Amino acid sequence: MLTATDIMTKDVITATSGTTVEELARLLISHKISGVPVVNDDKKIIGIVTENDLIKKNKRFHIPTIIRLFDAYFLLDSGKVEDEIKKMVATTVGEICTTKVVSIQEDTTLEEIATIMAEKHVHLLPVLRDDEVVGIVGKADVVRSMTG
Repeated sequence: MLTATDIMTKDVITATSGTTVEELARLLISHKISGVPVVNDDKKIIGIVTENDLIKKNKRFHIPTIIRLFDAYFLLDSGKVEDEIKKMVATTVGEICTTKVVSIQEDTTLEEIATIMAEKHVHLLPVLRDDEVVGIVGKADVVRSMTG
């Protein structure tokens, strides 16, 4: 049975939290990739950033619903509004990356990888060894592995 080691990209391109959004966009385009792990100075993973994060940064702002109740005004979903505003004005990867990273180990099977991608709705899985990125598996890698 194939494992992450068999199908992963080993030369992983990464970003840091200080990488600018513009640098990230250029990196994704020039390498024809959809996202990168975000690492700290010790090369330990601290997040992941994808094209979707860039798209969310540029989306139209949704004006929140305000309810008036007994002469008091309440803003619905104020936490979500604050998060949207932060992402829209972000200038660095650290401000737009996802910090709750779904990752796998080198011995994760192809079947497990496909299941994780489908159930967690993620398209890029960093392969970790002691919190250090040693590879990355994307949807294309899974599909490519099916061709034998």
